[in-house]
Amino acid sequence: MTHKLDHIDLALLRALQRDASLSQRDLAEKVGLSQNACWRRLKTLGESGLMQGTTARLDRKQLGLDLVVFVMLRTRHHSADWLQTFRRHVLTIPEVVDFHRIGGDYDYQLKVVTEDMASYDKVYQRLIEGVELDSVTSYFAMEAIAEGRPLPL
Repeated sequence: MTHKLDHIDLALLRALQRDASLSQRDLAEKVGLSQNACWRRLKTLGESGLMQGTTARLDRKQLGLDLVVFVMLRTRHHSADWLQTFRRHVLTIPEVVDFHRIGGDYDYQLKVVTEDMASYDKVYQRLIEGVELDSVTSYFAMEAIAEGRPLPL
């Protein structure tokens, strides 16, 4: 379900996507609201499920996570049981930071973030154990031009 948002809600969400650490006072000032009105709007947006928590964006390179791999998967299995088992399996691998079912030549796309090729090989081995896959193709990112961009509101 989509939520009807007015220009103030959109301004709040844009500001929070850029910097969720803003104090309520600074956020209210940015969007032209009193602190109380800002708090009420944030509470409503949170209760609606539109905002899903507050997180910090980390610098993966400073953490030694230098390798980004886009993994394309194809399978011959499309039963509900297989899909549930596969999803559970993939979600146990912490290096998988994004996981999508897609259309086209492949069935799934994963974004894996890890230290290096040896670490990725361990992720790959873990990925292919326990579930039958038709093909696994890996694309290695050479440069991150834009990552974690805000949603276009």
